[in-house]
Amino acid sequence: MKLTRDFKQTVVERVERDPAFAKALLDEAATLFLSGEPDAARLILRDLVNATVGFESLSAMTHKPSKSLHRMLSPKGNPRMDNLAAIFDAVRNWLKVTFDVRVVETA
Repeated sequence: MKLTRDFKQTVVERVERDPAFAKALLDEAATLFLSGEPDAARLILRDLVNATVGFESLSAMTHKPSKSLHRMLSPKGNPRMDNLAAIFDAVRNWLKVTFDVRVVETA
């Protein structure tokens, strides 16, 4: 079955009309990182950056080269924790959200 729409464009359009969706993507990316699924988290974060702040603005906000940021959030990227924290902080500030981290005990 062939897709009829470009996925990335669909994400951009949804973020533009639904700010809660952008916040949910950021929450999902953070949850995936904390749950040990960094590959999926990087891809979600990359789509979110493209749909919101953009890599050029992210570069200015994090003081990291745009090309390096693209590599960090690529499928084979391996960002250091300080770079990842800077990316999350910049997107979080752009979306004007805060993180509320809670530990859920499992039985």
